[in-house]
Amino acid sequence: MLQECIEGLNINPDGIYVDLTFGGGGHSREILKKLNNGHLYAFDQDSDAAENANEFDTRSFTFIDGNFRYLKRYLKAYGVKQVDGILADLGISSHQIDEASRGFSTRFDAELDMRMDQSAELTAKTVVNEYSKEQLHKIFGMYGEVKNAKTLAEAICSARINKQIATIQDLKDVLVKFAKRGKENRYYAQVFQAIRIEVNGELQVLEEMLEQTGEVLREGGRLVVMSYHSLEDRLVKNYIMKGKVSGEMEKDFYGNVLKPLKAINKKPIEATEKEKSKNNRARSAKLRVAEKV
Repeated sequence: MLQECIEGLNINPDGIYVDLTFGGGGHSREILKKLNNGHLYAFDQDSDAAENANEFDTRSFTFIDGNFRYLKRYLKAYGVKQVDGILADLGISSHQIDEASRGFSTRFDAELDMRMDQSAELTAKTVVNEYSKEQLHKIFGMYGEVKNAKTLAEAICSARINKQIATIQDLKDVLVKFAKRGKENRYYAQVFQAIRIEVNGELQVLEEMLEQTGEVLREGGRLVVMSYHSLEDRLVKNYIMKGKVSGEMEKDFYGNVLKPLKAINKKPIEATEKEKSKNNRARSAKLRVAEKV
């Protein structure tokens, strides 16, 4: 939904914009095409993304090698207090999925890794082999919405007694016993999602970022967020609609909800059937757009 994201930003050619998830640079390229005297700051903690950013030879672009949970801190370092638009395309990038060695995809065999920041210490292998049964049960149930989370956690703890679960195939060998026949890939995806979210602290990072956007956006500025699973979308929706990621509401003396943003689209924008047929990831994508009031 590239064009929908760009349209959601409602770009001012002289404005300041932030791409929080640079990745391969697709969104950033489109934003830069619409800027004259404006500027784009792009975030990414992935070393591969930093290499991609080297291709952008323009004064209108600044790449920030860091986690977007530090949005305000990094912008302040560049003398930027407020911006006209913020874009976040959450989840893992196509490059990360397609690079076997990163350990994100069930299509390949590689060491269990799943780190978006490759300098981070916690890996998927550590989670699978060192987390307690209770911890695994919690992340499978909470982050992957796996129905037999407790049974799976017990099975993993039993399997790793005899042999370390070091690779994607090692883990799949355990998972296959608990997946419904014909729906193995969906089950693998749920479990891998849960582990990936834990490794990268994705939900906590998202919460921290969202709570900063209300301060960083100037009046009339736009927040555009594309999420790929219900956990992310719920946080984004709560912040836009209620002003807090928790879903709690604060009201003023007159009963008006105190929130920094107003929704442009009350229901999330979804991909067209044509795009879904071309891009499998688009099937679960939900795009929300909000404006600073």
